[in-house]
Amino acid sequence: MSDIESPQPGLPLPAILENLLFVADEAVTIARLAEATETSIEQIEAALATLNAQGNGRGLRLQRKGERVQLSTHPDAAPAIERFLGLEATSKLSAAALETLAVIAYQQPCTRAQIEGVRGVNCDSVLKNLLSKGLVEELGRLETVGHPILYGTTFEFLQHFGLANLSELPPLLPPETEAIEALASAPAQLEDTAEKATVTTDAPTLASQSSSPPNDASPPVDNL
Repeated sequence: MSDIESPQPGLPLPAILENLLFVADEAVTIARLAEATETSIEQIEAALATLNAQGNGRGLRLQRKGERVQLSTHPDAAPAIERFLGLEATSKLSAAALETLAVIAYQQPCTRAQIEGVRGVNCDSVLKNLLSKGLVEELGRLETVGHPILYGTTFEFLQHFGLANLSELPPLLPPETEAIEALASAPAQLEDTAEKATVTTDAPTLASQSSSPPNDASPPVDNL
């Protein structure tokens, strides 16, 4: 059986996956698709690649985050969809929210203390706002003193910015790259502890010219 041949007569495997993703009410794991179609992970991956290639120029497209995939509408169709459904235009994010999202997107998974170390301000209210909008989610906790929460972006983040996956994030400019290397060489200040630790991740670390606030002073509070 070829990588994208369907185990059932009729539709090819990419078309079957498209149907499954269309009726799913949330993102589906690769393993769940393999189970439903009685095929291997390798066959699912090949079929998804075919489906993604076929989606160019069409109204629906494939979004992927890690081992989960879903179908979404094309970002260029957003104005027509909003008019059709009678929805209000998507509210714009504040500069503080965009900065916080940028740190999380490029550094994820990351803790609140790491985000504040980059931005130099308290991010509690901004994080709550991003969590309520579904743009950010809790990914777990860092295995260190205090067990701070790790944050990452969501499928809603991809949809909001018209991205198919995180690899479509725009590349950082040279000055930003230099700042990243500077931050990556310094340990992150963890919340609720005087000890310091770093998170090991394959994602790049985002930094800015801001320095972390001293331990005995609270960072200024951000305005949403």
